Amino acid sequence: MKTKLLFKFSTGIVVPCYNEEERLQLSEFSRFFKTDNTTFFCFVDDGSTDGTKKILADFAKKNPERVQAVFLSCNQGKAEAVRQGVKTLLKTHKFKFVGYWDADLATPLSTIIEFIEKFQISRALVAVCGSRILRLGASIHRSVFRHYFGRIFATVASYILNIPVYDTQCGAKIFSAEHAGLIFSEHFISRWFFDIELFARSIELMGRDKTVNSIYELPLAKWHDQGESKVTWGSIIRTPVDLFLIFYHYRNRITNFSKSDTT
Repeated sequence: MKTKLLFKFSTGIVVPCYNEEERLQLSEFSRFFKTDNTTFFCFVDDGSTDGTKKILADFAKKNPERVQAVFLSCNQGKAEAVRQGVKTLLKTHKFKFVGYWDADLATPLSTIIEFIEKFQISRALVAVCGSRILRLGASIHRSVFRHYFGRIFATVASYILNIPVYDTQCGAKIFSAEHAGLIFSEHFISRWFFDIELFARSIELMGRDKTVNSIYELPLAKWHDQGESKVTWGSIIRTPVDLFLIFYHYRNRITNFSKSDTT
């Protein structure tokens, strides 16, 4: 019975978790279940040292038709946690779309529906990615540090990828399940700044498969900074090295891709 229930869901979302005991809002997921019947969640505990593992195990046990939990033996970083979650979803269930959502729910769960609507409008999309654009009519609250660090990061990313991407680091991204297997097949170079690699791999795929030709940045209506980031100062200091390695690794793989091929 459980397997049959799982196949009715069209979207699988990975929620990477590391020491989220104090801020994991599982009640928000329960409320979302009541208004949505198309999304299945895979929570990945990335070797937490607090009570996160037990919380997730209990939640999955109470909601087996909507939730599964994966437990990594040690902390491997957000990139690998997301990758393992996506691989688990693709291996065990049949979805049209798979992606990931930050556990702090800075991006409301209701926004998942907007992402899927974009895929339904354009069948050629390989990915829909949240973009935190401060504008009239939107409720975007980011710390000054995150805002300016993000702008610098996006500028460098645009140079590396040769596309005008505004926000690489938003923790809300969904991909076509048909192509996600290739995008998430390899280990990522960076433990935290792997989002740039996701764009690079999507671009590479678009260069090979002419049936998909777009990455869509969806301007979010709401995004609220939920406090302390899990990115360490060590990771920030290492950022230039990671960016160089990403550029060196992907430079030839996406060289032939034109800016005009993106949306």
